[in-house]
Amino acid sequence: MKYSYFVVAALILSITACTTSKPTPPPPTQSEPTILTIGGKKITTDEFFQSFTKNQFSDDTTKPTGISEYLQLYTNLKLKVLGAQSAGLDTAASFREEMASYRQQLAQPYLMDKALVDNLVAEAYERMKQEVRIAHIMLPVSPDALPADTLSVFRAISELRGRIIQKEIDFESAAKQYSKDPISSPKGGDLESYFPVFKTIYPFETAAFTLPVGQVSNPVRSRAGYHLIKVLERRPARGKVQVAHILVSVSSSATEAGKAAAKAKAEKAAALLQQEAWEIVCRDYSDDATTKNEGGVLREFGPSEMVPEFENMAFSLKNVGDISAPFQSNYGWHIVKLLSKKPIESFAEAAPQIRQKVTTDSRSEVIQQALIKKLRASYKIVEAEPIREAALAKFDSSILNGQWKFIEPLSATLDKKELFRIDNESFLVNQFLEYVRDFQRPAAPNSSPLVVGQRYYRTYLEKRLIEVEEKNLDKKYPEFKALVTEMNDGLLFSQTMEANVWQPSLSDTLGQRKLWEQNKQKYQYPERALATILVSDSDSLLKRAQESLKSAPYQLRRKGTDLIFDSKSTILTEKHREALVDVAMTLMNNENYVVEVSSFAGAEEADSVSAARLKNAIKALSGDGVSLTRIIEKDNGKYKPVATDTRNRRISFQYFSSSKKDLEKALNAQKTGVISITDGAFAKGTNAYLNAGRWEAGMQQVNVNGKKVVINIEKIEPARIKTFNEARGAVINDFQKQLETNWLNQLRQKFGVQVNEEELRKLSK
Repeated sequence: MKYSYFVVAALILSITACTTSKPTPPPPTQSEPTILTIGGKKITTDEFFQSFTKNQFSDDTTKPTGISEYLQLYTNLKLKVLGAQSAGLDTAASFREEMASYRQQLAQPYLMDKALVDNLVAEAYERMKQEVRIAHIMLPVSPDALPADTLSVFRAISELRGRIIQKEIDFESAAKQYSKDPISSPKGGDLESYFPVFKTIYPFETAAFTLPVGQVSNPVRSRAGYHLIKVLERRPARGKVQVAHILVSVSSSATEAGKAAAKAKAEKAAALLQQEAWEIVCRDYSDDATTKNEGGVLREFGPSEMVPEFENMAFSLKNVGDISAPFQSNYGWHIVKLLSKKPIESFAEAAPQIRQKVTTDSRSEVIQQALIKKLRASYKIVEAEPIREAALAKFDSSILNGQWKFIEPLSATLDKKELFRIDNESFLVNQFLEYVRDFQRPAAPNSSPLVVGQRYYRTYLEKRLIEVEEKNLDKKYPEFKALVTEMNDGLLFSQTMEANVWQPSLSDTLGQRKLWEQNKQKYQYPERALATILVSDSDSLLKRAQESLKSAPYQLRRKGTDLIFDSKSTILTEKHREALVDVAMTLMNNENYVVEVSSFAGAEEADSVSAARLKNAIKALSGDGVSLTRIIEKDNGKYKPVATDTRNRRISFQYFSSSKKDLEKALNAQKTGVISITDGAFAKGTNAYLNAGRWEAGMQQVNVNGKKVVINIEKIEPARIKTFNEARGAVINDFQKQLETNWLNQLRQKFGVQVNEEELRKLSK
């Protein structure tokens, strides 16, 4: 079983570690006094006191745990960890693997320059305040090209920049003539979009955000080649927006008639929005199957995340609830409704997310290279240059497509020879070549095998350098060592508790029932009222609620997408099946729902057509996993025709629910007032509304704090002992305590516990 760091930390001693002002520790002594001995292992007073100062506060941080109480908790933890170790849990492959993963996570902050990361975060936040529109010129060169080839391209783009600066050629003409970016070159290098921070590689971004408008950058390197960047415009950041949309899709192969029909459909939807609710029009007209039944709601987005037409229209809406006119993009016709608009967050709000991005996007290379520079200065690195050059000579053109083969045995001049040494740790040629064999990937076009090999060597050395540093963190940073020890103990604690307490307490139903039988009087319900409570400021809403509650299930406002059929057709199309899957998913996601499936026939159709449509729809829903007990069938035939004859040839879906909370939502959605519906078994004195009424069965109405309250007490249930199933949660909790107590007693007998009372008294003063 896997446990996250936070879960494990919460489990340790069952208390929350808090950052507090530390009490003054006892004065150090030369003899390292011992406060506790468990199983022959001595725990110093200082070690215990450090743990106490970190963890002395319970969940209620106003009540610190006393020394004696904490010693008991600490002793129990150490006993359990010792028990886990004696059972070999710490030697299991799964434990070692999980612990290695946690150690790696804990090591990350120690492998970064905090000041550098903080500066990058602050810089990124400043860049979040604006967006830039840029043009660029790109001359390609492989990241693994020979130095001479790289230099040649660098000189060419530098010369081109000089010509632009000297106004021998303007940027737009230079981009059209020389840039090898096939998309932007015909447009004079214009990327035709405003870029926010984090949308491109860091060097490219830095040039874009630091250049004045109209100026041309020095050459900027990327994996694609060298770039010249020109800032065309700069504007304040737009922030983020959330909209709902109606999409009328238009295929790229649509005929003119098809395009006209799509436009007409969008215009009709826009006209209907003047009188119909957005959700209804969206459901009936939108082609976005993933959102149409959810009001067309899209996720929140920022600049450059949507096509320009959609983005610009969304951000142009000013007030929440504003609805656009139909507009076109390459996806079709859209209508959007503004749901929310947010400016950029404050630094305090944005910093955690920025920090995550800074350490994972292309800036992470800057952070890593700063670490490598620091480690190269900290460790003695000795490279065997002749051996390295001989090893690199092993790479041929097959490495360019990631197909290089490591052929063994190596010659005597290379086999098991030291490639480099980091302090006292040696790394061999064989290890490097195995690394390349296992991690090689196809290189960029026009790469050099030699340069690719040099890159692999550099990467391999840097990885080994970081590994050496990770191994030494315990020696360099005592607080890191303490964290790892705490994590190790916490993980062992959780695993041994799972094996000895938690899992047995859940699976041993005989033990649970025995405990319940022996302690029945402990598990009792007091006298309770089985009641439904309606609270509202609207008499009419209370009346509607009372009427609705008389018959369950309760009709909801929610409906499914109608299935419209061709005349006399009963066959389910692909679009019909998609709508039926939506119905099935709705039922799966709402366990209290049932659906009324109603079938209709047009005037020219036989009643049997309606019945056949209904049969096919029910069969499809059943095939999608919907139980027939959750379907209400209704064959209307030609009954209740509507004005539009095509809509008579349909199947419709109306949802009902057995949940009173769903009824509450449906009533509140009518926006004629607010009502709350609560039902359950209430002990006397636990509900303010019941307290205001009579403690007797029947219907009554009271006023509480200006609100009208209708109370229906079905019956007053006398106090009684809970059944085993009703008490099981509490029984399991008590059973766990019993198992844990018995287990701890066994551990104490096995390992023995000795407390130095004199040291304990010193700490208690």
